[in-house]
Amino acid sequence: MNQPIRRLSFVVALLFASLLVSTTLIQFVWAKDLNARPDNRRTLLSTYARERGQILVGDTAIAKSVPVDDEYKWLRTYPGKTAYAHVTGYYSFYGAGGGLEQAENGLLSGSSDKLAFRRVSDFFTGRKTAGASLELTIDAAVQQAAIKALDGRKGAAVAVNPSTGEILAMVSNPTYDPSPLSSHNLAQVDAAYKKLNGDPAKPLVNRTIGGDLYPPGSTFKIVTAAAALSSGRFAPDTVLPGPAELDLPQTTVGLPNFGDRSCGPDDKTTFLHAMEISCNSAFGYLGLELGADALRDQAAKFGVGDQLSVPMRVTPSSVPAELNPPQLAQSAVGQYDVRVTPLQVAMFSAGVANRGIVMKPHLVRSVLSSDLSVIERAEPEELSQAVSPEVAAQLTEMMEAVVESGSGEPAQVDGVRVAGKTGTAETDRVSRAHAWFTGFAPANDPQIAVAVVVENGGDPDSEARGGGAVGGPIAKAMIEAGLKK
Repeated sequence: MNQPIRRLSFVVALLFASLLVSTTLIQFVWAKDLNARPDNRRTLLSTYARERGQILVGDTAIAKSVPVDDEYKWLRTYPGKTAYAHVTGYYSFYGAGGGLEQAENGLLSGSSDKLAFRRVSDFFTGRKTAGASLELTIDAAVQQAAIKALDGRKGAAVAVNPSTGEILAMVSNPTYDPSPLSSHNLAQVDAAYKKLNGDPAKPLVNRTIGGDLYPPGSTFKIVTAAAALSSGRFAPDTVLPGPAELDLPQTTVGLPNFGDRSCGPDDKTTFLHAMEISCNSAFGYLGLELGADALRDQAAKFGVGDQLSVPMRVTPSSVPAELNPPQLAQSAVGQYDVRVTPLQVAMFSAGVANRGIVMKPHLVRSVLSSDLSVIERAEPEELSQAVSPEVAAQLTEMMEAVVESGSGEPAQVDGVRVAGKTGTAETDRVSRAHAWFTGFAPANDPQIAVAVVVENGGDPDSEARGGGAVGGPIAKAMIEAGLKK
């Protein structure tokens, strides 16, 4: 064989080898990733040909697929419209976006490895393969109470069962209707997505677990109080300094109270009374006495910094790693660069309510097959021991005082002992502040813990007119719904 033929033979052999390698890579090595690509039309059409599982609140489907007479076979619909948008997310021709549609796409579409046995069974029985359904922990009454009480104001509300971690309500405003995004009219889908994505109010963001996190304001005093009580150096009746403004080291700027008022006679107050009226100077003093490490460690015991999924990913809350004394005092009252999700604040209250144990929050109670038999059921899972039962009891006593006779009076529920904490978090808008309320009830037999934030809804000069007056009634409505009062 002459030289040119040998060279040609080598090139041909190399081409065949390349073809064999590329085919192997595409069909076996890269197959899963290629099938998962959102722009893979063939894969998308194949998933549309299969009925997608329902998302259920009680017996009511808040997301379901209905048969249609077009190439897609099934249309995803959202009967709950805006009420559950951030819980469900949406499913469109371009794939799943946000909420459970994205987080549990494998189960809902039927492609999850957990459903492998079911798919094999379907093949041999000739049964049509369908996605699994999700039964949620959401309590429809609590969800609707939160929506009604928020009344369209920008912010978020979340409720959990303290003893199980079940999420009972998840509301984020502004919200949106997922239905236009699931349309089979792709021009309509594009227009709807561009409008939502370009809205400066960010309606696609689930504020309960993500987005631009919030300063917690005085709700963070639960953490500071927990650290102080756990140190053994302080008790609810300990007398603390409570001047109108706390002098801070290394700066000429002090830490003032609301209204620039002293928290008690001779600029002194008990620890319990400091919590009751949300005394900044007393809690700033506690932060300086405890130190930054103790404050960060206590926050971490409540879940701050943890990577959680519910199953949607929760943006971790945070306390700054480096704090000088003035920053430490400000952090102790929930300001400076402390940032939290409303879910995290609900976990503060839930941990206290559950005798110091923080349960891992979750949104899916059970995974159901197409015939609604149970494939998988969630079990309560302990996340951490935030405080001892003794400290939890002391915190409960202090938080009850907040609602009984302090800044949280608007959260009172007739015949029910409510424990809570208000918060009024300063923002870039000098004239307004974020209004917070968190708490649990009944204080003697906790069944529901809540957290509410209304963006720029509070009075920065008054805790009672801020978190109490704005957040308190919303929390009250959710608690009443949760206790079926």
